Amino acid sequence: MVNSKIRRITMAVLAPTMALGATVGLASAPASAAVWNSCDQWASTKLDGYTLYNNIWGSGAGAQCVWANSGTGWGVWADHPNSGGIKSYANSTKTINKTIDSLGWLTSDYNVSVPSSGAYNTSYDIWDNDHDYEIMLWVNYNGAVGPIGSFQENVNLGGHNWNVYKGTNGSNEVFSFLRTSDSSSGTVDIKPVLQWIAYNKRWMPSNEIIGDVQFGYEITSSAGGLNFNTNNLTVNGG
Repeated sequence: MVNSKIRRITMAVLAPTMALGATVGLASAPASAAVWNSCDQWASTKLDGYTLYNNIWGSGAGAQCVWANSGTGWGVWADHPNSGGIKSYANSTKTINKTIDSLGWLTSDYNVSVPSSGAYNTSYDIWDNDHDYEIMLWVNYNGAVGPIGSFQENVNLGGHNWNVYKGTNGSNEVFSFLRTSDSSSGTVDIKPVLQWIAYNKRWMPSNEIIGDVQFGYEITSSAGGLNFNTNNLTVNGG
């Protein structure tokens, strides 16, 4: 399947034809030669047990390039106009394929460098196998961005304090956890978040299979070209 953000309100119109030349923005990548880079709209590659996606999916998108030195060290250069609507979600994906009931653990470490301008969120995007449910964990965000749905409550789970929102995009349920203060590095214990949703709130079945855990940058605007660097990202489950 195409790694697209099908849930968003702006999903109805995909990005128009883009001038994504083979070298656009690559000068913004680290000086060390990346083992992989691409400016193609749907570019992807597999490295070290992770799948990396450029994933330019939204209406009115500009140019965007992704590079990777490894599956856990990668980044994005994006030049999207100052207009509304999410343009892209460049991400690294780890497949889990375990039910919430059977998960022994599911943790992640992240370390990122993000710009002080633009409109975006840095987030985990966690999907069940059937794409009936989507769990987003926003570790930082900037500019005119916001979650789907309405505010539910504030909780402390997985080592972080979150404001929780619940809604739907017409295709699947969306549960968004927004960290109450921005963070550029840390560890998230994801299992307690899933258990809280399934056992405490009963918003999804506890036998739901958790398929993909994604981490990346959901970018609305980045005019002039901005860099989003994933210095380290690991996801471990079993």
